[in-house]
Amino acid sequence: MDPLVSAEWLAGQLGSPDLRVLDASYDALLPGEPPRDHAAEYRAGHVPGALYMDLSGFSDTASDLPSTMPGATQFADRAARLGIDRATRIVLYDDAPHHTAARAWVMLRAFGYDGVALLDGGLAAWKRAGLPLEQGDGAVPPRPVDAGASTTGLRDLAAMRTIQRDASAQIIDARSAARFTGAEPDPRAGVAPGHMPGARNLPYKGLFDADGRWKRDEALADAFLEAGVDLDRPMVMTCGSGITASVLAFGAHLLGRDAAVYDGSWTEWGADPSTPKATGAA
Repeated sequence: MDPLVSAEWLAGQLGSPDLRVLDASYDALLPGEPPRDHAAEYRAGHVPGALYMDLSGFSDTASDLPSTMPGATQFADRAARLGIDRATRIVLYDDAPHHTAARAWVMLRAFGYDGVALLDGGLAAWKRAGLPLEQGDGAVPPRPVDAGASTTGLRDLAAMRTIQRDASAQIIDARSAARFTGAEPDPRAGVAPGHMPGARNLPYKGLFDADGRWKRDEALADAFLEAGVDLDRPMVMTCGSGITASVLAFGAHLLGRDAAVYDGSWTEWGADPSTPKATGAA
């Protein structure tokens, strides 16, 4: 299965016993932003047979940071409810401005799920193709899951201190230019403006065409290159809370490159008085 699939391809696969379609729409809310009820939106209309993957239930309940990866026990419990194990082919989609299906992709990959793809263009592309929607709640029998540890592709604060100090990998920030430079204050209380010294800025929206589909091939590579990224060197993606950093990681994957995600991202780094910080352009 390709990492990015079309609505037409997915429509032809529905009903396959080894396939699970998951709606991973999620509000990565900043203070002052109006919330959306993605669960209600899912019930109002979703890809037939899809289940709602509530990413708030896949966030570490013991962490003070927003949206961080769950531990193995929490992940296994939630994954079992969705009936997914490592043998399941999984197609993720969303109808969220932060393209949160990419966050679900990073999480599943971290727990050893390799057969995971994204629906190109999300639910909007499905609707534009004139394909049917289903209403109501979905349900499947629970499936036992042995999650293991979530270490693959993730970096913590200690690792990022070393990476930033030694420049052993490129740090690529998915936030807006205004937040990256510090021209706009961070919306979270107690979090400094600016970015990690040495980081490059590639706002995540630059990886998409106007219709919400992913850029591909040369156009996608150009987005990275124009941000000053060397695609042949190691990369670690960061953002505000690990959500849109996942978008950059998936974009790198489409180009055949592996990239890590700094899970705590700027919310952690920017709130720590001991970490170095920079303002202005990269």
